[in-house]
Amino acid sequence: MFRIQSKLDTSSPEFRKQKEEYLKILAIYKERLASTTRGGPEIAVKRHKDRGKLLARERIDLLVDKNTPFLELSPMAAYNLYNNEFPSAGVVTGIGVIHAKEVMIIANDATVKGGSYTKETIKKHVRAQEIAMENRLPCVYLVDSGGVFLPEQSNVFPDKYHFGRFFFNQARLSAEKIPQIAVVMGSCTAGGAYVPAMSDETIIVRNQGTIFIGGPPLVKAATGETVTAEELGGGEMHTMISGVADHLAENDVHAIQICRNIFESIERREYQPLPTAPIEEPFYDTEELYGILPIDVRKPVDSRELIARMVDGSLFHEFKERYGLTLVTGFARIMGYEVGILANNGVLFSESALKGAHFIELCTARNIPILFLQNITGFIVGKQYEHGGIARDGAKFVHATANANVPKFTVIFGGSFGAGNYAMAGRAYEPRFLFMYPSSKISVMGGEQASQVLIQVKEEQLKARGQELSPEDRDKLQQTILQKYEEEGSAYFSTARLWDDGIIDPVDTRKIIGLSIAISQNKAYKETKYGVFRM
Repeated sequence: MFRIQSKLDTSSPEFRKQKEEYLKILAIYKERLASTTRGGPEIAVKRHKDRGKLLARERIDLLVDKNTPFLELSPMAAYNLYNNEFPSAGVVTGIGVIHAKEVMIIANDATVKGGSYTKETIKKHVRAQEIAMENRLPCVYLVDSGGVFLPEQSNVFPDKYHFGRFFFNQARLSAEKIPQIAVVMGSCTAGGAYVPAMSDETIIVRNQGTIFIGGPPLVKAATGETVTAEELGGGEMHTMISGVADHLAENDVHAIQICRNIFESIERREYQPLPTAPIEEPFYDTEELYGILPIDVRKPVDSRELIARMVDGSLFHEFKERYGLTLVTGFARIMGYEVGILANNGVLFSESALKGAHFIELCTARNIPILFLQNITGFIVGKQYEHGGIARDGAKFVHATANANVPKFTVIFGGSFGAGNYAMAGRAYEPRFLFMYPSSKISVMGGEQASQVLIQVKEEQLKARGQELSPEDRDKLQQTILQKYEEEGSAYFSTARLWDDGIIDPVDTRKIIGLSIAISQNKAYKETKYGVFRM
């Protein structure tokens, strides 16, 4: 491979100003992230600690192998929703290493409304199980939850991907021989009782963990029987009488040690061997990304400059360098793993689409994972391009992306608009992981374009009635639309609703993608089969 020759002048005033502005955006992100990951209100945290319990992230820190990374997913789920009373949606999910095995961890945060579930909590829990299934990862459930958040019952109970999906997924994971371990460290009530009951092994903490289909108030109301929570579903009872739990722990630390002991006997299966090379840091400083990344997504960015600061040795074997110039494609290594990269370098033309489809075919034929770097306004529009078959050629790109069965990973580093999002492995195209940068934007189109379209529609409606839009009303309508798209297109709006797997610091990209590729090795890659490419 050849080293990318950077054309960036890092000493220029423009670069320094850009970096300074981006660091401000990053500082806001880190402040918001820190606020979110502190958990619930101070009074709830104190009450939790006074009971001798560890916080959710403290439990995870003890559970995973020392000095190994934990890839937390969607830490800002539910951000700016519910008056910010559900930080991280009340559940911590992510992938850690236990006895050298990658494991999906789902940990309720009881300091957040007692660990209860809103629709975002459920979506986050289900997403974690889907990742476990797709990558054949054992699951650990650190249970400390009162069940569904009852005021939101219509949004959490009856639908296909609501609360019941947990147990459907647990059954499917079990059928695939994917180990599941439950550690009951607090409440485990109503439907939630099936989490430990459907796990391979269950640990419960004495005088702290409880498992029951109906709690003492419900039992009293239904039968008239008065019973304590411990009598009804405590650790002593479940390990001696019901058999619902298998191990009795004295406290959180003991429970976590038992869980780690279980993983000593769980086999780590390498299903997809991938050739690796010694890891080499990029030739260029990764922090230079801050001076390159677009703050205004309308500003063009040479994506090769990003690739040069992400890949090992800044080495890149570019494919079709002279053709379809608005899409950069080629092979590189990230953290020693070979990867195919598709990076936007402008609007997609027919040539770019054909190039993208061709390159994806190469990656799937060679079993090479694919990284999509998105900064896309969409496909080119206009009479000339419609006559040239842009829809047909764009469909080839979309078709190739949809059917590629090697792991796909997506990072949105600028804008993600229109059908370009689809071709470049947006959420609907099931990349193994999709991450965004704090400055990224995502919506059906940019705010400027949307305002022009909607204003034109409004003017035509008024014209049909013999009326016209005044300049004042036009400006007011434009500002309303721009404000709406600015808010709803932000990375924070996206991550709150789990349209992605989290916002990340750009300098962590190579580490996170390297981890993601390693995680994908736990399951063999399926053969890729394509349908009909219209010619």
